[in-house]
Amino acid sequence: MKLSSSLALIGRTPLLALHRLSPPGSTIWAKAEFQNPGGSIKDRPARYILEHARASGSLSPRQPVVEMTSGNMGAGLAVVCATLGHPFIAVMSCGNSPERVRMLEALGAEVILVDQVDGRPGKVTGADIAAATLQAKRVAADRDGFYVDQFNNDGSTAAHELSTGPEIHADLGEELSAFVAIVGSAGTFVGVSRYLKRQRGGIVCAAVEPAGAEVLAGQPLHKPQHLIQGTGYGTRPPHWDPRLVDAYLAVTDEEVIDYKRRLAHQEGLHVGYSSAANVCACVKLIQRGGLGDAPQVATLLCDTGLKYA
Repeated sequence: MKLSSSLALIGRTPLLALHRLSPPGSTIWAKAEFQNPGGSIKDRPARYILEHARASGSLSPRQPVVEMTSGNMGAGLAVVCATLGHPFIAVMSCGNSPERVRMLEALGAEVILVDQVDGRPGKVTGADIAAATLQAKRVAADRDGFYVDQFNNDGSTAAHELSTGPEIHADLGEELSAFVAIVGSAGTFVGVSRYLKRQRGGIVCAAVEPAGAEVLAGQPLHKPQHLIQGTGYGTRPPHWDPRLVDAYLAVTDEEVIDYKRRLAHQEGLHVGYSSAANVCACVKLIQRGGLGDAPQVATLLCDTGLKYA
């Protein structure tokens, strides 16, 4: 196989059957998004947004690209910027894992760290994200940069509606009973669910949140600090569409740690906390019942565990 650049490595990831973690009589299918060159599912919107910005003229050749990131979108943007010839500046909360900073810098990105407001290392809150976002906007203005703004950019959902969703449908088709995804910027859940529901109205789409930060499910925010970086910021993302949700699921830090270990020890998959949350939530959804005989549930292994301590 011959590919023209690293951009051709983005997407078309395999769908893995997690037989050892699936409840009896069911199959959890997990899309191996850690195989993208930036190590996460965020490579998809990174490529889509920048390619469309260049095509529309809103991103000029060699213009700097700036984004607030928890790390994954930053890594995706660093890969795409390196290939397309744009300097990239990533603005991050100090609470994100240092492994993410090292990966971004290794990919040629300039990383600007912002002090936490009310979180602590490994646990980033909505207030921390707001502070980093404000700084990213300042940097973009000062450097005449293109500000990606993934939380408000429609490309965040379009990338998944046009690629991730169709790939899952192509592999599972009418066998698919449900789709499960944790919500951060909401681009993945909204884009994939929107596509899948157009193909078959009976599919169950379940949104996952960290326990204690279940604001999308209508619960008060009790735990703004949790382990699952890049998700559960305690606010409703701009892309959010509750009409796509058939079920809400919550996972605790303890469950996430357990499933992260299980994925490594039982399935041979060293992935991150959001991936573990997705698989844990799949098990909960299947055990609830109501998905019919031999349910087939799809989810996402969002990123590699190498970005975490």
